[in-house]
Amino acid sequence: MTTAVAQAAETVPERHYTHHDGRGPTPHRSNPVVIHRELTTLDVRAGMNVAEHGTGSGYSGALLAQLVGPTGTVTSLDIDAYLVRWAQLIHHERGVTNVHCHSADGTAGFAERAPYDRMVAWCTPPRLPQAWVDQVVDGGLIVAPLPIAPVPNMTVVAKIRVRDGAPVVEAVFTGGYIEATASPKDNLDLPGRWVDWENRLPAPSWVSLAWRESDDHLHTGARTVLDRLTRNAHTEPYGQADVDWPSWRTFAACLGDGHLTMAGLRPDLWAIGHSTETTAAVIQQDGTILADRSDSPSLSVLHSWLAAWENAGRPAPETYTPALTRTTGGWDLHLSR
Repeated sequence: MTTAVAQAAETVPERHYTHHDGRGPTPHRSNPVVIHRELTTLDVRAGMNVAEHGTGSGYSGALLAQLVGPTGTVTSLDIDAYLVRWAQLIHHERGVTNVHCHSADGTAGFAERAPYDRMVAWCTPPRLPQAWVDQVVDGGLIVAPLPIAPVPNMTVVAKIRVRDGAPVVEAVFTGGYIEATASPKDNLDLPGRWVDWENRLPAPSWVSLAWRESDDHLHTGARTVLDRLTRNAHTEPYGQADVDWPSWRTFAACLGDGHLTMAGLRPDLWAIGHSTETTAAVIQQDGTILADRSDSPSLSVLHSWLAAWENAGRPAPETYTPALTRTTGGWDLHLSR
């Protein structure tokens, strides 16, 4: 933590924002340690014009307000008007006048107060929006979580420099935040994007398929995969050390396999693996492997992926080479080794 961020953190009362007496605890909040890391990476200086996507409790906006000082400005956006109203009130109570909170879809940016010297996101867009790039000054920085595969929870946090109107990734870090959605998100246990099927009975479960475009309009493939993994599935333990989840999910994403699959078969326990219209196999965060049967072709693929990951030395997300590819409406992030 830099001296500037450390001093700001000492000045801003975190729990006054996250556990305000009038509003109560804010479920939409990030770990303060991670917030401090992202703000350190953002390199905010006095007098800057900064935008943040994801107002949340208001704590991060208060830190930014302290960092930019009285000559700087912070624009804070959130899709949830309730959170925006409360954050604005708490800022007012503390006499913070250089933060302006707005209820808006942050993926479109906020052109009214652009251009921004710095931009930070506490929510994950489906890709780096072109609007964000357009609204940052030349040489400015964006720090944001971005997907590295078309399934939920496969993200890294990227430090992006805008040069001559184009974004360049300078570094990536382990991390991720709630998906940016077009409306306030109430169910925090269910990803906000790329869920292809979910069951609510007898217990909540969901699945996401990288091959969703080849599924039919009834989501037969997704329904079948989820059924195979939740009903009488073959189970076996992973015979190696505890799964390093940030390393494993990054490695799996970077394989670029069109049959990549993510699921939530138990609360607060994600699973990653391989599936087709006829087979399925995943490994959960607790090391349990599930498959449609013991001789499943998908299980063989999963075993080969895990072996390759171990042979690669369980690489950290920070060791991958990032690249952005222009696509409709923005930029997709890809990692390679």
